[in-house]
Amino acid sequence: MKFFSLILTFIALLSTFSTSSRAIEIQKVTSDSGVTAWLVEDHSIPLVAMNFSFNGGAASDPADTTGLSQFLSGMLDEGAGDLTSAQFQAAINDNSIKMSFAASQHRFDGSLQTLTVNRDTAVSLLRKALLSPRFDAAPLERVRRQLLVSLENERENPRVISSRAWIKTMVGKDHPYARSKSGTMLGLKAITSKDLHARAKKLLTRQDLLVAVTGDIDAKSLKKVLDQVFGDLPAKSDIKPVVEAAVLDRAKTQIVDRDIPQSIIQFGLKGIKRKDKDFVTAYVLFNIFGSGQFGSRLMEEVREKRGLSYSAYATLYPLRRAGLILGSAATVNARVGETIKVIRDEFKRMADEGPTQAELDNAKAYLTGAYALRFDSNSKITSQLLAIRKAELGIDYIKNRNDLIRAVTLKEAKRVAKRLLHSDQLVFTIVGKPANVTATSN
Repeated sequence: MKFFSLILTFIALLSTFSTSSRAIEIQKVTSDSGVTAWLVEDHSIPLVAMNFSFNGGAASDPADTTGLSQFLSGMLDEGAGDLTSAQFQAAINDNSIKMSFAASQHRFDGSLQTLTVNRDTAVSLLRKALLSPRFDAAPLERVRRQLLVSLENERENPRVISSRAWIKTMVGKDHPYARSKSGTMLGLKAITSKDLHARAKKLLTRQDLLVAVTGDIDAKSLKKVLDQVFGDLPAKSDIKPVVEAAVLDRAKTQIVDRDIPQSIIQFGLKGIKRKDKDFVTAYVLFNIFGSGQFGSRLMEEVREKRGLSYSAYATLYPLRRAGLILGSAATVNARVGETIKVIRDEFKRMADEGPTQAELDNAKAYLTGAYALRFDSNSKITSQLLAIRKAELGIDYIKNRNDLIRAVTLKEAKRVAKRLLHSDQLVFTIVGKPANVTATSN
C-alpha cells in the first residue's frame, strides 16, 4: 500500500544518516546448510537489506535461447508456490517489500529489502520465488511482450548498436560476450515455461552463492534466514565455465551506416582483468585520463577545448574472461574524423608522458575521499559488500582499499600508462554517417 511504501522510503532515508558516520564492521556468518553471508548489523533503523548472487548468467545462456536468464529475472516475482502473480505482487506491496532480480554476464543477482516487522513475510515470499516459481501463461506472455518491445527499441538505438558491434569485434562474433543478454526476437518468442523452469533449476543453487546483508538483524537470526531462503536449493550447479575470449589486439575502424545527424563513437582496446597486479594503479590512472568528469584528460581535450562532444570517457572494463578498455563519445558527422584524431593523440600523449604529480595527487584525494559515499545507506553497503565478494577482494578490502589507492606512485602510473594505452591498437565503431573516416581492417 502507498502508506507502507512511504514508510519504507522514509526509513531508507533515515538509514542514510545512520550509516554515514559509523565504521563498517563485517561479520562472516555461515548457516547450517553451508550458505555464507557477510553481515553488517545496524539496529538503529528497523530495516533489513539483502543482496545475493548465483553463479551463471547471460553468457551461459543456451545459444538458441539467448535472453533466457534475463527473461527469468523478470518472472521470479510473477507468482510462486500457492500465490498467483497478482497475489504475489499484492503481498509484496501490502507489506512494503522490495524484491528484484537481474542477470549480468556471469551472475544472476537478487535483492530484498524489508521492514523488520515484515521480515518473516519477506523471507517466505523470497523462498517461494526461488524454490517454486510458477511461470504461469498470462504473466509469461506479458513479460515476453515487454521484453520484445524493449528489444525492438534497442535495435534502433545508435548507442546500443555501436556497443554491440564493438564488443563483437573485440571478442569475436562466436564468443558469448558477443551475444546480447537481452536475446533475439526469435529466441525470446521460442522460450517456454519449461525452459524457464530448467534455467531456474540450473542457476539457483548454493554452489558459489554469495550473500550480503545489512541492517536490523543479528548473526543468529541471519543463520536461520539463510537456511529458510537458500537451504533447500540444490547444492551443486552444472553451469559450464565460459571460455576465455581472444581479445583483438590490433587497430580497426568500422562504420555502421545510419542516417542520423550525430555519430556515436565507441572505442577501446585490450585491457586487464580485475585481478591483474596493475589494476589499482590503472584505476587511478583512468580517473585522470578518462573518468568523464570535468578536468579529466579526454573531457578537457574533446569537450572543453574543442567542443567536439558533450561527453567523452574511457574506462577499464574487466570481464571474467576478457580484460577491455572501453570509451565513448558522440559528435556531429562532419567532425568525427577530428574527434577520433584527438582521442588517438590523447592516448599516445598519456602513454608517452604519463600523468603529472598534481593530477595523480588530485585523483588519489578524490578517490579516497569519495569512497565513503558508497556506504552512506544500508542498501549501498549491501551492494558494496556483494560487489567485493564477487571480485574476491577479501573481507578486509573496505579497510585496505584507500591505502592501496594512496600507495600508487607517479613512476608506477607512468609505467602502467605505457603498458595499457596503445593508440595504435584502438578499435573504433562508429554509428552514423561520419565524414573524413574510412573503415579499416588492420
